[in-house]
Amino acid sequence: MGDSKEIPATGPVRAYTNQAFLHSKNARILRILAEYLEPKSRFDRYVIDDTIVFMGSARTLPADVAEARLAEAERTGAGVDAARMQVKMAQYYEAARQLAFRLTEWSKSLDDKDRRFVVCTGGGPGIMEAANRGASEARGVNVGLTISLQQEQASNPYITRELDIHFHYFFMRKFWFAYLAKAVVMFPGGFGTFDELFEILTLLQTRKIRKHLPVVLYGSEFWNKTFNFEALVEFGTISPEDLAIFHRSDSVDDAYEYIVRELSEHAMNAPGARL
Repeated sequence: MGDSKEIPATGPVRAYTNQAFLHSKNARILRILAEYLEPKSRFDRYVIDDTIVFMGSARTLPADVAEARLAEAERTGAGVDAARMQVKMAQYYEAARQLAFRLTEWSKSLDDKDRRFVVCTGGGPGIMEAANRGASEARGVNVGLTISLQQEQASNPYITRELDIHFHYFFMRKFWFAYLAKAVVMFPGGFGTFDELFEILTLLQTRKIRKHLPVVLYGSEFWNKTFNFEALVEFGTISPEDLAIFHRSDSVDDAYEYIVRELSEHAMNAPGARL
């Protein structure tokens, strides 16, 4: 065997190091596959068997920040109504933070060698930050699945560093939300939250998700005003039993007790990601 020789810089390039190819449309399938395999390798490494997913608006502020903005708006006389709404909506930030804290403490108390029921969010600000923050304050590992957008938003600072996973493809990000989830909590949000909610509800209704997956709609005032689910039954576009797919809640105590009860009954002996 002779001495190995390095290929000159001007020589041929291996396909897997060819950046022009890897970012071309011809290599799209490789990029999609990477967004499956790379997150999977992290979840395997950190023994993430299943998650509790929190979804909601990125625009929701912590109570102290919202109150400071209201005080400034009242001082200047500009944007007072919007600032008052931010204070009202801040209750959901604090609820998500408290609920994530309590669920993380409960999860850590389980007699299980693996990490169970880990808090997972979209990794951004607002409700996502609140849930990651609550889990972090309970000294729990937590996950953030961020997405590349034109209006780039940094990951919130409360995500466990090794589990801050960034996606290009929305559908791969949504796959990981659904695949690992053993419970989902939907807080008030906008288009993105609605998209995620109705995809989960559709997968449950059509039995594409076969595992037991409790879904909580937190904040009846918001959900009743934005969606009239009973009207869908009235018009015959869904069945009455479809309303049982989700549970409405207005308190951290109720949401916590419901999720713990459902997970204890249906998921405790079924670790691992399953659809």
